[in-house]
Amino acid sequence: MTSVKISEKPGKLKPEKFKNRHLMLKILEKQINCPGFATLFFEYNLDFRPGQFIMVWIPGIDEKPYTISHHSKKKFGITIEAKGIFSKKAIGLEKGDLVGIRGPFGTGFDIVPSSFSVAVIAGGCGIAPLATLVEKLDDSTFFIHGARSKEFLLYPGRFKTGRHYCTDDGSKGHKGFVTDLLEKEIQSRKIKNSGKNAEITGNTGNAENTGNAGNAENTGLTVQEGKAGRDQQAEKTVNTGAFDMVYACGPEIMMYRVFQICESNGIPCQVSLERYMRCGFGVCGACVCGDRLVCRDGPVFGSDKLRSMADFNRTALLKSGKAVDMNQFVSWRSR
Repeated sequence: MTSVKISEKPGKLKPEKFKNRHLMLKILEKQINCPGFATLFFEYNLDFRPGQFIMVWIPGIDEKPYTISHHSKKKFGITIEAKGIFSKKAIGLEKGDLVGIRGPFGTGFDIVPSSFSVAVIAGGCGIAPLATLVEKLDDSTFFIHGARSKEFLLYPGRFKTGRHYCTDDGSKGHKGFVTDLLEKEIQSRKIKNSGKNAEITGNTGNAENTGNAGNAENTGLTVQEGKAGRDQQAEKTVNTGAFDMVYACGPEIMMYRVFQICESNGIPCQVSLERYMRCGFGVCGACVCGDRLVCRDGPVFGSDKLRSMADFNRTALLKSGKAVDMNQFVSWRSR
């Protein structure tokens, strides 16, 4: 039998007590973001780290994982794209309707100091897990946001940080991929910072020619190492000086390309992966990716983990447990 707690005064409860049993919350507010997208808000003091997720239960329908797209001390929100039976039911809910939640679960983003040079790359609804992260980063963050067309660029006017836009149809910003802008900015910063890199390596000229570039397996730093680890890693590879960290979320093929770009330029990155989930805390194994469980070990993974994840941008499990390539998985998830 499912353990359920109905909250009359959600702001007064201790969040840790309800991590793995359903807490029933009333929808405080509903916002329509754009065609097919809505954000549901709940009055609750959720102990949360950007990048984590909760399991959302609609009685009689199903339970699905959703990231936290809005967060404050008094309330939080989840943004939903209507694709399948559950999500279409979810965006049809209204103020006062009851929804069950469990969590939050998983690892969040490792937030670097404000002195670091940072890029955030969001593709489509991948902006949802990155939104609360952007609000914690310095306003100088280089922020790229892409979508099919301008009406699907979520959260207009929300951030202090300026956005560089990309759209598939060219209706706003750059027509093309977010990775086009990332590569262009990296190259621009490499040129500007070449003198600084040369000074760091003890040579004149461009840091790319110092002989310390290494190969893709030796680039970047682990998520947990922080600045100390970056100093140690400097003995193995030369960071181009473009960025100290890149965060990304979006289609997996996009995140894989971001990872490749970062590896070739000695830049550490963190990406938030998606897999089908049942339990949310590492028991069922439905969200396996290589030798990792996305719900427990992720959903955020750093460069050090991504290098050894054989299934990254290759295969994923369907609800049946069958392993399929990513094209089939994406097609299935879109239904």
